[in-house]
Formats: sequence, structure tokens, C-alpha cells
Amino acid sequence: MPPVTAAMLRTDRLDLVPLGPGHADEMAAVLADPALHAFTGGAPDTADALRARYARLAAGSPDPAVAWGNWALRLRADGRLAGYVQATVGPDTAELAWVVGTPWQGRGLAAEAARAVLGHLRAAGTTTVLAHIHPDHPASAAVARSLGLAPTDERQDGEVRWRLVLTEQPEPPERS
Repeated sequence: MPPVTAAMLRTDRLDLVPLGPGHADEMAAVLADPALHAFTGGAPDTADALRARYARLAAGSPDPAVAWGNWALRLRADGRLAGYVQATVGPDTAELAWVVGTPWQGRGLAAEAARAVLGHLRAAGTTTVLAHIHPDHPASAAVARSLGLAPTDERQDGEVRWRLVLTEQPEPPERS
């Protein structure tokens, strides 16, 4: 498996830095709004719970055929964290997910960050990208659509599976 998950990535407005336990305190504040869990369930995690989760994620997948990529979104303008993007990467397929804290939503940051990860995965040879999106979440659907993903008839845990086959699709357009 190519080391696609540890790289730092840059966009016009963001540094995507590999997420680690040291981000837990700031990410707890970024993710504190219960509204962020409206479609995924649960409640905001404490900094200690995030620290433990980020340590497990940084240790990597126990399955040698799968890599976990988790990037914190750091705004270059002020150095603050604003959310994260994650990729579960198999030999040919990657599953993408994104979350942007409530104060930073509506600025295109999720699409910008996910586009950077998508380009990184494409360059590493990933041929198919999936995302699972709640059918009542138009903002996440818009991010997926902007990346070139399309909804399928498949469902998993009540979410719609979106798919992009990279070998058959042009690279998504740059957006600012």
C-alpha cells in the first residue's frame, strides 16, 4: 500500500496536517456543536476522548490492506483548526468523509479539503472513491457532487453511497 495517508497537503486556504493526539484540545472546541451530529448520531466528544481516538487513528489500521488518512484542516489565514477530512484507503478504493465546524461552514472549506485529498489519492493510484451521505444532508451532497461523485442506489446504515470511478472521470474542476 502506498503511503498516501501521512502526507501534509496544501490548498489555497488550508494546510491539511495529519491528525494526531496533539490536536484533541482544539478539535474538541471545533466539533463541540451538537448540530454536527444531527445526521451521524452521537454527541460531541471530550478532548480526552478525541485524544484517545486520534492516538488509535495515528497508530494505523490493524488491517495491512487498509490505511487510514486523517487530516486536520488548519486555516492558513489565522492558524486555527476548522474541521477534518478522513480517508479509509484500500488497494483500489478509498472512502472519504469530511466535517467542518459550524463557525466555518458555508465557505467551501470541506470541498476544498476533500478535493486536495482526492487529488492525492488519485496520484497514488486510487481508482474508486466512495462517500456515505445521509439523504437529508444537502451540504454534504453538494460537496460530493463538486468532487464529481454521484449518488448510487446503494444504502448503508441509512446513508446513500456516492461513487466516483477515477479511471473513467476527468479530474474535478478547481473551485475557489
